[in-house]
Amino acid sequence: MLDDRVTPEELLERAKKPAADAMRLHKFYRGKTQTALRCRVRDLNDFAIWYTPGVAAPCRAIEANPELVYEFTSKWNTVAVVSDGTRVLGLGDIGPKAGLPVMEGKALLYKYLGGVDAVPIMLDTKDPDKIIETVLMLQPSFGGINLEDISQPKCFRILDTLREHAEIPIWHDDQQGTASVILAGLINAAKIVGKKLADMRIVFLGAGASNVACSRLVFAYGADPSHCLMLDSKGILGKHRRDLYMRRAEYVQKWNMCQITNGEELQGDVETALRGADAVIALSKPGPGTLNPEWIKGMAQDAIVFAAANPIPEIWPWEAQEAGAAVVATGRSDFPNQVNNSLGFPGIFRGTLDVRATTITDEMAITASESLAQMAEEQGLSPDRILPTMDDWDVFPREAAAVAMKAQEQGVARRPTTYDEEYKRAAEMIRMARDMTQLLMREGFIPEATDEE
Repeated sequence: MLDDRVTPEELLERAKKPAADAMRLHKFYRGKTQTALRCRVRDLNDFAIWYTPGVAAPCRAIEANPELVYEFTSKWNTVAVVSDGTRVLGLGDIGPKAGLPVMEGKALLYKYLGGVDAVPIMLDTKDPDKIIETVLMLQPSFGGINLEDISQPKCFRILDTLREHAEIPIWHDDQQGTASVILAGLINAAKIVGKKLADMRIVFLGAGASNVACSRLVFAYGADPSHCLMLDSKGILGKHRRDLYMRRAEYVQKWNMCQITNGEELQGDVETALRGADAVIALSKPGPGTLNPEWIKGMAQDAIVFAAANPIPEIWPWEAQEAGAAVVATGRSDFPNQVNNSLGFPGIFRGTLDVRATTITDEMAITASESLAQMAEEQGLSPDRILPTMDDWDVFPREAAAVAMKAQEQGVARRPTTYDEEYKRAAEMIRMARDMTQLLMREGFIPEATDEE
């Protein structure tokens, strides 16, 4: 539980500090990533190897056998983080320029946590067809694509279309990444409160890309959709929602949720939905105040509250605990139980790239969830410890190895490997990325900012 010796006022001030530090340090460093060389340059004569005339030889080899691009270039380890800036964190449609700091941050996490090189690419269009066309044209340079912060409902069509037509794995982290970590946390939270997922009434607050994908994975893992509820800004989803019926061709996923959830055919607002619920997974409007403590009091005994909106959770965790929640999680790293996709995508993509998987299936994401949940259980579960943290670096090579095995099992991998081989490979890549960062810091190439700067 949160330290009861700290006052709510102190907790609020602590919660504001990351934003203040971000303003100071983003300006100081002028970005979070840069290009670094992978090969040695002993002297200028090496330019003849790495550029002209020597480079013509690998070019001809790739022309004759396109698969050699994975052997002779950095495509094998490079991901594009693509966004149009229409659904950035909890900030909404702030545009491609304002969204760039988030995508740079994503690239940082890919490298430091997964050893994956990532390039942020902001697109100056909101047209889903243009986004699809652009991503398909980018394929030759990248081993995979991470779609990020694209508004719904178009994000569903973009992902589905690209997964159908692309030759490299396409991943929408707001969907699959968030869902895999939420599922892992829910698996362990249910164990702590002694409830079975199949028997739980789960309320999904928010019907955007993240929660639609979360519900899909949670249902695939064993929860009964007819016992569960989903809400959008107009209330509980169900067959009674004529507004969604009239736009079902546009809101395909939401209308599908109307068909499979809410077996009791309830109508109403959040308070109605939460009455007697075992868990709420909130991925909706940032708070505080989106979730009312009184509504939490009306939930079932030993309730689970995931208030995962960023940058501010729907309810402050100490408020949810005071209202009777047994397990509380947020999307923030400065509170216990961070259910953040940063625990998922670096390891998932590490394993995906290493076996050259052609896609990332829901089963691969669920396998990552199980790996996360298992590691936390081995460390010892508690109400304040339902998931590993990003400090537990071993989680990422373990995820990578588990995902690589599932990709092979499903027939979407193009390179065979064993669990032990992939674990060793992933651990070495991640260690190298961290050691390089520490070396640059020690040598002053990444300078230390003072409090005044």
